[in-house]
Amino acid sequence: MKPTKEQISKIRKRYETELFENVIPFWEKHSPDTVNGGFFNCLDRDGTVYDTTKHLWIQGREVWIFSKFYRDIERKPQWLQMAKSGAEFLLKNAMRKEDGRVYFSLTSDGRPVSLQRKIFSECFYVMAFAEYSRASGNKEYLALAKEEFARIWDWAFDWRKVGRPSFEGETPVQNLAVPMILLNLIEELSDGNAQEYSLQVEECVRRLMLHVHPDKKTVFENVAPNGDFVDTPAGRHLNPGHAIEAGWFLQHWAQRLGRKDLEQKAIEIIRWSHDIGWDKEWGGYYYFLDHKGFSPTQLEWNMKLWWPHCEGMYAHLLNYSITGDQMDWNMFEMVDQYAFSHFRDPKFGEWYGYLDRRGEVTHRFKGGPYKCCFHVPRALWLCWRHLQKLEKLETL
Repeated sequence: MKPTKEQISKIRKRYETELFENVIPFWEKHSPDTVNGGFFNCLDRDGTVYDTTKHLWIQGREVWIFSKFYRDIERKPQWLQMAKSGAEFLLKNAMRKEDGRVYFSLTSDGRPVSLQRKIFSECFYVMAFAEYSRASGNKEYLALAKEEFARIWDWAFDWRKVGRPSFEGETPVQNLAVPMILLNLIEELSDGNAQEYSLQVEECVRRLMLHVHPDKKTVFENVAPNGDFVDTPAGRHLNPGHAIEAGWFLQHWAQRLGRKDLEQKAIEIIRWSHDIGWDKEWGGYYYFLDHKGFSPTQLEWNMKLWWPHCEGMYAHLLNYSITGDQMDWNMFEMVDQYAFSHFRDPKFGEWYGYLDRRGEVTHRFKGGPYKCCFHVPRALWLCWRHLQKLEKLETL
């Protein structure tokens, strides 16, 4: 049965409590570096810093969270101060000046440690500066974000430009991560204004749709440059959480552009990926799968990670808010119940990141080079906002 307003209100209160009493306080208390600025992101279960290395895509994500919450939820001075500390640390230390590349990691005081041959540190640098600019009113940061985005766009679809070698025996493929993250990045950089980057949005949509194969009801992580299926482990590789996240990124633009065709396709992407990725025996989303049923080569393929479940919660709730279909609500409930019963830590706050297939915690830390202050608070905030809207509807 469809949820009643009373049920939605109860769920909304649970998300509100989890976000503001269990998750955000963990990062407020444990992540600030009061000496050098920015954030410690390698935090043990109780918030103890176990490594002072600072990963810059994670620094950018935390700046974005506290800037966004300051703008959207409440103008708390401590939230703006945290965002400012992270933004100033990035401004001072993040970029290699000779070419505009953003380092992957630094020492706690800002000395370079590593640089990836990817574009994702740069993407979250842009997201951080765009949102902090609007939260703080400092237009310099938005100008820097737009300047860096121009570089990213030049690099995005040819990673040889960021030092990735190319060999004659390679099978040419394009990766879903690039068009989907750029769609989200443009949404944040433009603050939802579809006009300034309209050509880039259309190109990202075109490239994303090459990964969507309706005949197979499948979204492939890697496809040939023309969208054809590639029958190799990389071509058969499925990442259900990534596909679900791509679905809601696409849906946001479908709503902004008034594109009913994209709206329906985004709904289908989320539903298909849930059906493929859900573990029917133990529950939760598999991390990776092989389209033809071979054993994935990644050792962690059957683990259950926090972020696909965060993306699933919001994506299914977004679907339901558009369709009103019981199926979408049922999918939301499945993911919601699994996530809250397996990942959250009521003792020390925040969520665990990594479980085995049966749902047992394998890594106790709350922050690391990839787990950070981002997917959990973002999903809780987005769901909380949508549940508020559903509460106000006259009929469900």
